[in-house]
Amino acid sequence: MDHVRARIAVCACSAFLIALLASRADAAEAEPGPRVDDAPEEFTETESGLKYRILRKGDGAGPTGKSSVTVHYKGWLDDETVFDSSYERGKRVTFPLAAVIRGWTEGLQLVQQGGMIELEIPSELGYGARGAGKIPPDATLHFVVELFEFETPLEPGPSDPDAPKEFATAESGVKYRILRKGDGRKPLAEDTVKVHYKGWLDNGKVFESSYNSGKPVSFPWSRIVETWTDVMQLVEAGGMIELEIPSKLGYGARGAGNVIPPNATLHFIVELIEIQ
Repeated sequence: MDHVRARIAVCACSAFLIALLASRADAAEAEPGPRVDDAPEEFTETESGLKYRILRKGDGAGPTGKSSVTVHYKGWLDDETVFDSSYERGKRVTFPLAAVIRGWTEGLQLVQQGGMIELEIPSELGYGARGAGKIPPDATLHFVVELFEFETPLEPGPSDPDAPKEFATAESGVKYRILRKGDGRKPLAEDTVKVHYKGWLDNGKVFESSYNSGKPVSFPWSRIVETWTDVMQLVEAGGMIELEIPSKLGYGARGAGNVIPPNATLHFIVELIEIQ
């Protein structure tokens, strides 16, 4: 029992040290970090009307509109009233750029990881005539934002320039078009395949995607979704195919949980990366 108690004590001590270090990191970020000495005094204006200035350059690449970002920020109005600040809460914030106001979506794509940007967002790129909580209608918004890290999900690879625009229909009723021809062989029933795929509904909502995790999926061909089987044998390793599966060949009137509604047409892009 003594060695168990000792292990518990070590774990508790480690947890305390982690919490202490985290609290010190939060305390160190109670205010925006330093700007570079040669940071511009004037703002640059984009075509949309967003104004910005880079207060500190970062390293490497920056996010895209599809990225999720981790930031610290402070927002204020023309009269310098602060309406929101992650610094005051002592905790960085992570969110997808596509889920915020247009001024943020555009502005955060102008700074690199590790950098800091000041934004002046006109009302039409913010909350407009409706306002929001502490933000009055038609308000110009000011922000300082530090970009600590970001993640951008993978996307399907390129299509062939001469890829067909129209779908063909397989015997099963599944519609398909070959977006990219491969340079390997086509899979057989006994093969194990490695694929990347994305599935979405008619309204464009993605219900499943291996690209989000950044890891392709491997499985025996015999266990593949039945409605994929005949059409996937039309594409070679290295190729990419788009599928349109009618409801009767998918989940039908029952749907699938809260993800796929009843009578839904399913759309997929599948890249056949490797036949193992």
